[in-house]
Amino acid sequence: METSETRSAGEARKARPSRLQRLMRYVPLIAPVLLWAVPCWVLLHTGQRWPLPVTLTGTALFALGLAAMPLAMVRGHGRRQRDGAAIVGDTLLGVSWVLFTWSVLLGVLLRLALTVAGVGDGQGRARIVTWAVLGVGAALLMWGYAEARRVPRVRRLDVRLPRLGAGLDGTRVVLITDTHYGPLDRARWSARVCETVNTLEADLVCHTGDIADGTAERRRAQAAPLGTVRAVRARVYVTGNHEYYSEAQGWVDLMDELGWEPLRNRHLLLERGGDTLVVAGVDDVTAESSGLAGHGAHLAGALDGADPGLPVLLLAHQPKFIDRAAAHGIDLQLSGHTHGGQIWPFHHLVRIDQPTVAGLSRHGARTLLYTSRGTGFWGPPFRVFAPSEITLLVLRSGQPSAAS
Repeated sequence: METSETRSAGEARKARPSRLQRLMRYVPLIAPVLLWAVPCWVLLHTGQRWPLPVTLTGTALFALGLAAMPLAMVRGHGRRQRDGAAIVGDTLLGVSWVLFTWSVLLGVLLRLALTVAGVGDGQGRARIVTWAVLGVGAALLMWGYAEARRVPRVRRLDVRLPRLGAGLDGTRVVLITDTHYGPLDRARWSARVCETVNTLEADLVCHTGDIADGTAERRRAQAAPLGTVRAVRARVYVTGNHEYYSEAQGWVDLMDELGWEPLRNRHLLLERGGDTLVVAGVDDVTAESSGLAGHGAHLAGALDGADPGLPVLLLAHQPKFIDRAAAHGIDLQLSGHTHGGQIWPFHHLVRIDQPTVAGLSRHGARTLLYTSRGTGFWGPPFRVFAPSEITLLVLRSGQPSAAS
């Protein structure tokens, strides 16, 4: 028999944070130190015996990066919202991540390979590692910057939905997501993305959230080209988590003003050739905790009144919503959020929080999930081994799916 004491003990255990949760509290303090200290140690203090001025100057630069990065990010993304500071902090974050990654990899693997091959002495091998890390890091950062700033390539994919009626076979759905208009002015980039979308002759164009970092009023000029997007049937939008950091209702109102239909826990019907597809959308899973009245992810509400015998295309910003989608028998969920990891190998950390990072996957007996790597970028203006995309999904009935 459960008593009040056992209930209280159980509630206390639930309320007590797990060891992982307690550890995560310290990540914002530990991570910057590791990102800057590890490369500093590997590049300058592991047997290179650089001249003293080189060692002192290099160490000072790493110390400056360690001090400047968190200060700039707080000033840029905190209450002050200073775009210049955000650009500095975000760029330093990307640089430190790349240097950290390749300092660890080359600091271990290349040094081991040089030792086995008998190349040079200890000092020579240490200096080879330093130059290799700096060379690889510089090349990846330049390439990653170009990848982040370019108009995404179009990824075309045929997706077979067994319940899709023959009249809807060949329906063209274009997905853009995670545009993240922000401190770097990308109004021209936004216009070129929209021009590319318009060449795809879509029946339905979807934006699955994270439009921008900043309020609708502040980023209006960058978002305005979205009003030029054309679709035969509809343009639909759902909120992402970043909208809830920046007055989400303002973004809902602006997208409505630009001619997009916000699917806030509701659906519309797409009809062609005598067949019907339910196109539903839910608020992001963070909406309820945002405290914004009327916002929250409610799939039952989104499907209210829809014929259960019809196929359903669901827009949900985060892939982790797929468990609820599969439980409701959704045919296809479209999501973003992950950016494909954005800067390799960050995708391994993304997988801790999300069931998929990119691409098409099956969940349960019926439900498919397509996770886009995103159209823009968040924070660091780099994409390394995680290219952005504009996605064209061609819905098929009664034939195998195939990527093109």
